[in-house]
Amino acid sequence: MSCALGLLGGCKRDSGPDSFAAITRDSPVATDQMQIERGAYLAKAGDCSACHDAADKTPYAGGMPVNSPFGPIYAGNITPDPTFGIGRYTLHQFADVLRAGKTPHGQRLYPAMPYPSFAKLSDEDVTALYAYFMHGVKASPNRPPVTHLPFPFNQRWAMFFWSHLFGNHERYVDDSHHSAEWNRGAYLVQGLGHCGACHTPRGPAYNELGYNDRSERYLTGGINDNWAAPNLTGDPASGLGRWSQDEIVAFLRGGHGARATAFGAMAPVVEESTQYLSDADLRAIATYLKSLPARNPSGTFDNNEHAKMLTTRAVDTGELERPGAGLYLSYCARCHRMDGKGESGKAPALAGNALVMSADPTSIMRIVIEGSESPKTDDQRKPKKMPAFNDQLTSTEIADVISFIRNTWGNHAAPVSDRDVRELRSAIHK
Repeated sequence: MSCALGLLGGCKRDSGPDSFAAITRDSPVATDQMQIERGAYLAKAGDCSACHDAADKTPYAGGMPVNSPFGPIYAGNITPDPTFGIGRYTLHQFADVLRAGKTPHGQRLYPAMPYPSFAKLSDEDVTALYAYFMHGVKASPNRPPVTHLPFPFNQRWAMFFWSHLFGNHERYVDDSHHSAEWNRGAYLVQGLGHCGACHTPRGPAYNELGYNDRSERYLTGGINDNWAAPNLTGDPASGLGRWSQDEIVAFLRGGHGARATAFGAMAPVVEESTQYLSDADLRAIATYLKSLPARNPSGTFDNNEHAKMLTTRAVDTGELERPGAGLYLSYCARCHRMDGKGESGKAPALAGNALVMSADPTSIMRIVIEGSESPKTDDQRKPKKMPAFNDQLTSTEIADVISFIRNTWGNHAAPVSDRDVRELRSAIHK
């Protein structure tokens, strides 16, 4: 929710981006095991390890790059090491970093750290997170690389103005018009889960175009590191309009389902975060997401079984001579089937697949180029792999087969050009 956009609905106003007065320099911190365990759960829900684990997997030791349009931004060490980590932070200082992007030394963080979302966190959750990172995480003396961005992005003082103009300064307040379950889901999606950091489009200043569902652009899809995060609103073609709550819960728990498989940056989110959430929290997230109206619609899906049957028969007999049909038969039909319905637990359906009909085809192009692997989860011990076709298919062939998939079995979406594929290959060095 951005004050610059005037989107204040449903949340109380705090005094500014550096003011979270309820947590003071003298606020007590409980360090009992229950509080630490609660903080550990919240750290999982916030997927802190995704950015802050070290390259050697040392928990929260930092040093991994977060790719941005301006260059790599290196994640900090958030273990309780007193020299290279946060061991000397007070609760008040920890809250300022988490919710305002301001370090104890006055340095401003880049919004690769989703502090505009974390600004919504309750004092109780911030305190539990502090207890966990100070008393439940092993200190590591790892010194992360220093972030060096080109001018003018290296002027961190400018982030003060960015935060005032584009940041979110509001903590979440329950909406009395909705149930407790809906509010819990909204809190997790908007705040701790920071879903908008990937799934909401960004403006020229790299600002999310809205921080809650009162924005028309919130969760309508975003571009991050040459992946297109899909629309999470109720659009029946490119969004979650045809998903049930049970399907959303199953996807977040296992990373796969009849309608989709987690890919790109979403795969580690499932591996490291959502699979560990309670059933109640996953259900709350699904409840909130299913309440979002359709926005930024893209493509259409005609669920006409007779038409799909005729298309399938034409593909099977070779009567369909559209570009890409033969390639689909040769490279895709074995797993995704002639009818595009896929195989449960192995390959998602392409007929009616929201990713297939996304306004931005970047992700489906990248999956075909690089392949994909489903998340490693407790309910799926052996991840499913889709092979890469970068070395087997030309850019024209990739464009043809994707365009075929986007316009078959009732799918209707804009075709992909070989130029689109070439540009993506260049961007990801393939």
